[in-house]
Amino acid sequence: MRRHSIIEKIGNYRKALYYRLWVFVNKRRFKNFGRQSYIKAPLSINGFENISIGNNVCIGFKSWIAAVPLTNANECLLQIGDGCIIGNLNHIYATQKIIFGNKVLTADKVFISDNIHGYADINVAIMDQPIQQKREVIIGDGSWIGENVCIIGATIGKNCVIGANAVVTKDIDDYSVVAGNPAKIIKRYCADSKTWKRTTPDGKFI
Repeated sequence: MRRHSIIEKIGNYRKALYYRLWVFVNKRRFKNFGRQSYIKAPLSINGFENISIGNNVCIGFKSWIAAVPLTNANECLLQIGDGCIIGNLNHIYATQKIIFGNKVLTADKVFISDNIHGYADINVAIMDQPIQQKREVIIGDGSWIGENVCIIGATIGKNCVIGANAVVTKDIDDYSVVAGNPAKIIKRYCADSKTWKRTTPDGKFI
């Protein structure tokens, strides 16, 4: 058991060293890359020059992050704020703007995009049709995004909880808990009672 523990520690040390070395080699390619931040063996990174990563950010194993102006936007930016932890196998693709506030936490297999594939022409394969720009995505400080969540062209407020498997295409107010496909508010923080209270799908307290 002791030998196995030592081997495991050595393996973890090698991985950590590899992640730090990768950052050292690639950090100048980014728009900004903050202190004590690292990316664990990314699946793919596109548009380094349009990606800004804050301090103390961790981006999980085999995630794909991108900021490429495929819709010919004048500005293209993916910004990840200080202290964010992005889970494994996340797919985050900005063609105009996706902004994470500070200390946003995402679980594994989260998809976040400000665009979709066009599908208007039934005589052309969808993969060959133009990318359509949706609204910019902003995720407020302190929010938690659950496993398998899909966010497309929507703003999420501060300290929100997005339940696993939710599909978010409409804006979510601060201090809300949402779930479902399409995502609906199920709970909000009540400033009067200083408690989290259940709501109707349109956010009214029950």
